[in-house]
Amino acid sequence: MKVGMNLLLWTAVPKEEHIPVCRQIKQWGFDGVELPMFDPGASPWKALAAALDDLGLGRTATVVVPPMASSVSPDPKVRAAAVDFLKKIIDAAKIVGIETLAGPMYSPVGELPGRPRTSDEWKRSVETLRTVAEHARAAGVALAVEPLNRFETYFLNCTADTARFVDEVNVPGCGILYDTFHANIEEKDIPTAIRAGGKRINHVHISENDRSTPGEGHVHWKETFAALKQIGYDGWMVIEAFGQALPELAGATKIWRAMFPSTEHLATRGLKFTRESWAKA
Repeated sequence: MKVGMNLLLWTAVPKEEHIPVCRQIKQWGFDGVELPMFDPGASPWKALAAALDDLGLGRTATVVVPPMASSVSPDPKVRAAAVDFLKKIIDAAKIVGIETLAGPMYSPVGELPGRPRTSDEWKRSVETLRTVAEHARAAGVALAVEPLNRFETYFLNCTADTARFVDEVNVPGCGILYDTFHANIEEKDIPTAIRAGGKRINHVHISENDRSTPGEGHVHWKETFAALKQIGYDGWMVIEAFGQALPELAGATKIWRAMFPSTEHLATRGLKFTRESWAKA
């Protein structure tokens, strides 16, 4: 089991100026970093790959799709734009050495039509993501589809639905991102949810109920780690947290007050908590 740290605590656009942050993350004892990949052309991927190689850090990535790039849209042009965007992200992920690209890649975050998803939307999204997953498979990049809470998406909210979704996509390497923050809101029973995902779970976000330091809130951590061990999970566990350093990101993630004393506190306490909890599970 490897523990990573998501760079969204510091930036939404990783660049060479963030290499010192990565160096600090390595010194704190992390095995890798998770890179926000929201724009395929915004970051110097080759330079970042070389720097992370020098630091001995593994890497995963998260992605969100922009407006007018939704796999559920009835407009074939919008679905084609989603495929084109995600293929470009996957190509960038290959350059930087990403093992797993995770996120709600089916539709834009915050797209809420005020009704449940339809069967036609489901079919369109499955077909669209299958094309993307085949491209990812050829590139050697795993995909992890992330269900979000009901306030961020209407399309996939729970692990069981996401398991059915990736089963219908049916491309090796396309699995589920299990995020403890979203599960804390949406799942009735944590062990049951994790068992529903089973071997399809190929990425895990360690995220507290208030998006701050893991272990200092009320997520059902003991049950979470025990259930992940029971299904034989052995992939990355990435701490995902949000602060107020980036106003745009703080607004998007609804962080209205200081939730932790320092990034070092969050990262080091979270790392210690994750390793110790896994060892005890």
